[in-house]
Amino acid sequence: MSFQYVRVSLGRRLAALMVDWLACYFIVAASAGGLGAMAPNRSFTVLALFFAEVAIFSALQGASLGHRIFGIRIVRFVDGGAISPLQALIRSALLVTVIFAITFDENGRGIHERLSGSVLTRSKRSA
Repeated sequence: MSFQYVRVSLGRRLAALMVDWLACYFIVAASAGGLGAMAPNRSFTVLALFFAEVAIFSALQGASLGHRIFGIRIVRFVDGGAISPLQALIRSALLVTVIFAITFDENGRGIHERLSGSVLTRSKRSA
């Protein structure tokens, strides 16, 4: 039996994802010398930084930068506890493949969440 969680809307999910992606994009652009100086091969660098940011912040604090801004957090689906580093790694690896993140089950969870045993829910402070 799973705990009761507050579903996160698709709009809030996408907004948080956009914040994370843009933060990584601008970090890579700044390190390259600006937007105009970015080489086309930098897109993999942005993806790698995005993966690292989401995996590390999810494992350490249960939310990425975008999640924090939009008042959502990642918890274990079965009991609402903090996710493990392995769950954060699995979730992040599947998230960057995109197809797992845009395919949802009957509980409103992305397949990346289902396979990692996690779920996004509203933070207690913003609920």
